Amino acid sequence: MKKLVLMVVLVMLVFTMVVPAVSAAPPVAPSAAGGYWYQVKYGDTLYGISWYTGVPVQTIANANGITNVNWIYAGQYLWIPTYTPAPSGTYHTVQWGETLYSISVAYGVNMWTIAQANGILNLNWIYAGQVLYIP
Repeated sequence: MKKLVLMVVLVMLVFTMVVPAVSAAPPVAPSAAGGYWYQVKYGDTLYGISWYTGVPVQTIANANGITNVNWIYAGQYLWIPTYTPAPSGTYHTVQWGETLYSISVAYGVNMWTIAQANGILNLNWIYAGQVLYIP
C-alpha cells in the first residue's frame, strides 16, 4: 500500500513539474500574415477579447483552432490576426420605430453582426438618425 501511495505522489509531482514547463513554451505564429499574441487574463472572454481587439470572435477562434468559444483559460496565448473588414457593406440611417432586429431582417444580416460592426453593446439602444454600417 505504501508503494502505491508513493508512486501516486511521485507521478503527481512529476506531472506538476512538466505541465507548466510545456504550457509556458513560447507559441509559434500560425501564419506569415500579420497579427500578434494576446495572453488571456483571468476574467477574459473570447467576446471581450474580440471587442478589445476589433477582430470578430469567429476569426480569433478559427486562427487558434478553438471549437468552443466559451472555453478559454487564463494564461493561454491566442493569436490575434490582423483584420480589415471588406468594404462591401452599406450604410443605413435608423428611422423612428425601427429596431436592430427589423433592420437585420431587411438586410438579411444577423443583428449581432450589425451590432459588432457598429460597437453596439445593447441591442435595444439605437436611435432615430443614427447611421449604422451594415456588413
